[in-house]
Amino acid sequence: MRAFIIWTVVLLTLAGGVGAAYGPAVEYVKQKNAPKWRFAEVTEGQIVSFVNATGSIKPVRSLTIGSFVSGPIDPTVPIAEFNQEVHAGDLLCKIDPRIYNANLQRDSAKLESSLADMGRVRAQLEQAERDLERVIKLRERDKTFIAETELDKYSYAVLTAKAQLGVAAAGVKVDRSQVEYSETQLKYCEIRAPESGTIIDRKIDPGQMLAAQFQTPELFVIAPNLRERVDVHASVDEADIGLIRRAREQKLPVSFTVDAYSDELFQGSIAEIRMNSSSNQNVVTYPVIIAAANPDLKLLPGMTASISFAVDRREKVTKIPNAALRFYPNPTHVRPEDQHLIDGQATRAADDYESTDSGKLASAEERNEMRKDRNRRHVWVVENGLLKAVAVQTGLSDSRFTEMISGDLKPGDSLVTGQILAIAGTGK
Repeated sequence: MRAFIIWTVVLLTLAGGVGAAYGPAVEYVKQKNAPKWRFAEVTEGQIVSFVNATGSIKPVRSLTIGSFVSGPIDPTVPIAEFNQEVHAGDLLCKIDPRIYNANLQRDSAKLESSLADMGRVRAQLEQAERDLERVIKLRERDKTFIAETELDKYSYAVLTAKAQLGVAAAGVKVDRSQVEYSETQLKYCEIRAPESGTIIDRKIDPGQMLAAQFQTPELFVIAPNLRERVDVHASVDEADIGLIRRAREQKLPVSFTVDAYSDELFQGSIAEIRMNSSSNQNVVTYPVIIAAANPDLKLLPGMTASISFAVDRREKVTKIPNAALRFYPNPTHVRPEDQHLIDGQATRAADDYESTDSGKLASAEERNEMRKDRNRRHVWVVENGLLKAVAVQTGLSDSRFTEMISGDLKPGDSLVTGQILAIAGTGK
């Protein structure tokens, strides 16, 4: 009997110990198997939205310098070099002027001959006029002294001399214009810079022959004021043009980088949004011109630029990490009240609607409302070991954060951004 009592007490003690350890053991197993989450905090501050694009650097203006006359390049005169900075009127090169000098001398001699001939005709006119004057005086004394037919001969001689003088004067004008033409051609042998700028291309060499009879040859390309400003020509998708226009009205800055100076950030401003759109594989883009200073000549024509347009800016807003907005949990980790959100209908309906037949048949107003629904999202917080959905309405976004317009969140709250998975074989 005594042994039975002892064993009963021992069994009851063991049972009590097992019962007492069962609860902590279950809780330990539950904690060990519970999912581990990655978190990100809700913050407050500035948020700036960007539109990214690519473009190429070009001079504001490029002047193509050609030649009006033909001939070989004079090798005795130095030719302007690549990248040389020139001023208006500087000599860039010279075409051999010997032919044009000869033409000018020939035309000048012809002009002198015409002037001499005009002097001869003028003298004949004066003689004819004096003869006529003497004949008239004689006839006034005695009409029978000179017949009327003789008087007519002297009168017509004066008219003939006047006509010859007019012809001679016209010939002088023709020859003088020919001299001016030859002088101009001789001046055209000197190729001079029309404006100050930098030579960005040279297409001739000493001794090269130019033939300008059928097409004006291109000799130099000059970029004026290359140190003051260059333009970045960007192609922007039509969906972003509205944002770019508002950014220009607000005078928001534009930043860009080039591969040549990958660690340097350049600044510019939107100078122009052009209307000549282009379409490539049903993608419509518009050219946007960004003006940028270039005092050190680091930005060279033809460079490729990676551009970021600041299209909107908000100050002191509540910011939700974008990773939290992209997170979709496993249904087993979500509390029952929020299970209906996991089927994807609440978060993806607006995105999928337009691709369906109903979306294609919807009116513009209905499609606009569905686009607005995209800003109604859910983020997840941990509550009693399960995930709880928090509805938010989003606004402006950048690469890391999105503005919260409305929602039951405050700076410092932790949002789930993902699950930490155990590494196989490590137990971690």
